Amino acid sequence: PRMATSILGTSVIRLEDPAFLTGATTYIDNLDLSGVLHLAFVRSTVALGRILSIDTDQAWAMPGVVGVFKAEDLNIPPHHAFIPTNDAVKRPPLATGMVHFVGDPVAVVVGRTKSEAVDAAETVIVDYDVLPAQVDMETALAADAVSQYDTLVGNLMAGFRDPQGDSVLADAEVVVRGRFENQRIAVVPMEGNAIAVLPDDDGNGHDITIYVSTQMPHMFQRLMCAVFGTEPEKMRVITPNVGGGFGGKAGVTAEHSVAVAVARRLERPVKWVETRTENMQALPHGRGQVQYVEMGFTRAGKITGLRARIVGDAGAYAGFGGNLVIGPTVAMAQGVYDIPKISIDAAVALTTTTPMGAFRGAGRPEATCLLERIMDLAADELGVDPAELRRRNLLQPQQFPYTTLTGRTYDVGRYEFALDTALKASDYTALLAEQTERRERGDRVQMGIGISTYVEITAGGGGSEFGAVDIAPDGSATIRVGTSGHGQGHPTSFAMIVNDQLGIPLDQIHFVQSDTAEVPRGSGTGGSRSLQLGGTAVQHAAVAVLERAKRLAATALEANVEDIVVHDDGKVGVAGVPASALSWSELAAHAAWSDDGPLGAELDVTQSDATFPFGSHVAVVDVDMETGYVRLRRLIAVDDAGRILNPMLVNGQQHGGIAQGVAQALWEQFVYDENGNPLTSTLAEYAMPSAAEFPSFEVSNTETPTPLNSLGAKGIGESGTIGSMPAVHNAVVDALSHLGVRHIDMPCTPERVWQAITDAASGTLPDPWREPPAFFATLPLQPSSTKVDEAEADI
Repeated sequence: PRMATSILGTSVIRLEDPAFLTGATTYIDNLDLSGVLHLAFVRSTVALGRILSIDTDQAWAMPGVVGVFKAEDLNIPPHHAFIPTNDAVKRPPLATGMVHFVGDPVAVVVGRTKSEAVDAAETVIVDYDVLPAQVDMETALAADAVSQYDTLVGNLMAGFRDPQGDSVLADAEVVVRGRFENQRIAVVPMEGNAIAVLPDDDGNGHDITIYVSTQMPHMFQRLMCAVFGTEPEKMRVITPNVGGGFGGKAGVTAEHSVAVAVARRLERPVKWVETRTENMQALPHGRGQVQYVEMGFTRAGKITGLRARIVGDAGAYAGFGGNLVIGPTVAMAQGVYDIPKISIDAAVALTTTTPMGAFRGAGRPEATCLLERIMDLAADELGVDPAELRRRNLLQPQQFPYTTLTGRTYDVGRYEFALDTALKASDYTALLAEQTERRERGDRVQMGIGISTYVEITAGGGGSEFGAVDIAPDGSATIRVGTSGHGQGHPTSFAMIVNDQLGIPLDQIHFVQSDTAEVPRGSGTGGSRSLQLGGTAVQHAAVAVLERAKRLAATALEANVEDIVVHDDGKVGVAGVPASALSWSELAAHAAWSDDGPLGAELDVTQSDATFPFGSHVAVVDVDMETGYVRLRRLIAVDDAGRILNPMLVNGQQHGGIAQGVAQALWEQFVYDENGNPLTSTLAEYAMPSAAEFPSFEVSNTETPTPLNSLGAKGIGESGTIGSMPAVHNAVVDALSHLGVRHIDMPCTPERVWQAITDAASGTLPDPWREPPAFFATLPLQPSSTKVDEAEADI
């Protein structure tokens, strides 16, 4: 900070909220676009099949129809949506010859109004030769499974086998085993996918302007230019407000490239906004793993080795979701623990389901879940308190920086401190006493206590970000940054950084993002990288502005540069002499008269590596032993994201992340029938919780600044999800552990919980372990680190 007192670290109310609350801002669907046409997609009604014919005659005859296009009409080259996983399975934006999931776009109808386009799309008749669906990821990888793609043998999209295998468990005195499912879930942002394309020369050198609801406008521009062979300077991409992204809005979807192709073909502006059903069927889903986990221990409770075999569901095509297994899940499989030996095999299956992608945490919650569930199973088997077993195995502060066996270097960590802080905040001892009393009384409602201790990766692969600060003639400042916020509070936190350096009031600081014509480059928002990269870039730009302002002031005031400071009133002048100072408008005028031009700075900052936030969560649940109903009573979260600039924004991120983690643990799951038909494609069937299902979360923070950036900040956007999900999951199982229940797969619905209680009463509880499928033994031995690193860098 520039002075002893700093705005950083205080809870500043969000500057952007008045515009949201008064409707003075916009999303894609309410853009005022003259003469815009509307798109409606004809989507596959079968999970896997050959397209025999597409009859569009009736659609052409419908009122208001301007165009009906099939794949051969637009000739868009097949492309990946985000990060390539397997080039043998690129996706055609409109299906060519085959469809691979229910919801796969087959044709597109263009109408004068949305209702006319939708009505016409319903008249398109597609004849299919229906083939057997492959919904289950493990079945799809079986030796006798039929290949869905001519370009592959079998349905293995990617995978590898570690040569160590079972040897990592050879010296274990006790081996604990479990098979865990991390179920497929839908992203369900409030605003679905949306795009508007204007194919006209805007007078500023852009042949086409695209408004799109995305997390990464510059990446979107790069990907779209690659698809169409367009020069980046000819394509302008603008992202207005985004009603939720959570990873699902990273990259270019099939519908995006179709919209651009149609606009170019018709030379008319077009718009497409998903319906909720389209969003549930077509926006990439998240999670989707089956994990076979074995962990070795000494009888004293020290970990001796970890053996994991993980299957990932890529869905249809070589979507980004496949990368999450071989990338961040494998990378973070050591977690917070001192594990001397690790062996991991990973296989990614192609199935006839919605393509998989990132969802809040993107591979890291899956890694944390497998570790925290096996730790609870081990605590039960060894007869050790779950908190104590974790404490015995946590990495210690003096071990940092610490390079894991999976090749990631943790920057700093105080894992035991976070655990102890969470246990103290929850009054863990009192909770255990209450649980014992309830069990002794035989209460109908039993209590479960769940713990998770996690570390996650943010700003994976390090990377760089653009930032700029410019001073206007009136003394106000404008920030331009390459991140692309969608509700996290970027305008507020970045303005706080500029205020901290320059003393310019927050209401005189303007914020520009998400427009490739205004911001020359940027990485966008994903992987919790925004503050540590974008914020640091803004800080460095503000420092550069201040250094030049000091030189200007020193010259004007005939003083030494070393004596120039920012005064409490925001003026820049001689230290201890408030009267001898210049306002920022005066400094801007001096700069304009100088040879160096306007007062401002733009630059890129580079971070050498990822940062690794960490924390501990404690969940308390009540379980009705007659109905299986689970009520979350308390969720205590202690998250460490390095230095905190605005506690209110951090707490908001914690609350949102926790809600999504709890929702997966208890309710959410996207389900298909055996023929690949989605059974949960509307919010009438998909168990999306409301605020009424949650208690008030008890969130707090420890602060362990990272040395990797000047702010000392790490990411916080995904920590709540990563910590809360296994804590709640463990709590549900713990509530039934006195009955002998050792595991229940997520989501822990009343039916599943009731079934576990019933099985315990009848003595038919299933073993939480079964032998992994045979296909793991056939995976190639040599893993490729290249795709892993790319995946982490761009999540």
